Amino acid sequence: FIRKERNFMIEFLKFGASWVLPPGIFFVLFLFIAYCCKKRKQTRLAIAITFVTFIFYLASTSYVASMLIGRLEDVYDPPKHLPNADVIIVLGGGATGDTPDVTGTGTLCSIPANRLLTAVRLQKKLGIPIIVSGGQIYEDSGREADIARRILKELGVSEDMILLENRSLNTTQNAEYSTNILKSRKYKQPLLVTSAFHMERAVVNFNKLGVDVIPYPCDYMVNKEKVFHYNRLAPSSQALEFTAIYLQENLRTFVTKYIE
Repeated sequence: FIRKERNFMIEFLKFGASWVLPPGIFFVLFLFIAYCCKKRKQTRLAIAITFVTFIFYLASTSYVASMLIGRLEDVYDPPKHLPNADVIIVLGGGATGDTPDVTGTGTLCSIPANRLLTAVRLQKKLGIPIIVSGGQIYEDSGREADIARRILKELGVSEDMILLENRSLNTTQNAEYSTNILKSRKYKQPLLVTSAFHMERAVVNFNKLGVDVIPYPCDYMVNKEKVFHYNRLAPSSQALEFTAIYLQENLRTFVTKYIE
């Protein structure tokens, strides 16, 4: 009983703290402004502020954000059995250029690091080459494919099993430059490894180039089974980021399909 009570207090304090830290504190302030507008008989303005605040509040709860991200992550499932592929393509997603690493300098951000880990595990099972795709996006960021090659070699992947595509700056170029490697080396059954939330857009980009990839999503952000808890109604910056990712992915997928 004491343990349950202590856990409840911890959860309750976390819920309360979410309202005195961003973004929760802003929602409290906006509602206060709406109340002041109401007192001054500015009813329409008060309603507008309240409505917009409520929408942003919902977007910043993990309850809503996890449902949105879950829709992206459910588009493709990993194959139930090891696929009959002849090459693995792993897409980048950010790197630092001068941060210390176990050996050398430059590290992958968490998202591409998770993708690379999945690619290595698949490579060990399938014994096929890996194309690492990702260039240097900004002047102060790292060249992702070069950093990934160093890490792959440290993890025991031989040099002849690593193919570099280190020029791409976005998903469209990931697909374009990786496709050039596929064609030059006559690979026919590429296994595509990227984050589950990013897989639909990545597949669309490859399909536009006439390449049928085998999707292998990884780096999942939310559980498949959604269990409700009142703390999931607490606003958080991470949940707001997840909602932004959902909107961004859908917008970019739409542009890729119908405009580019």
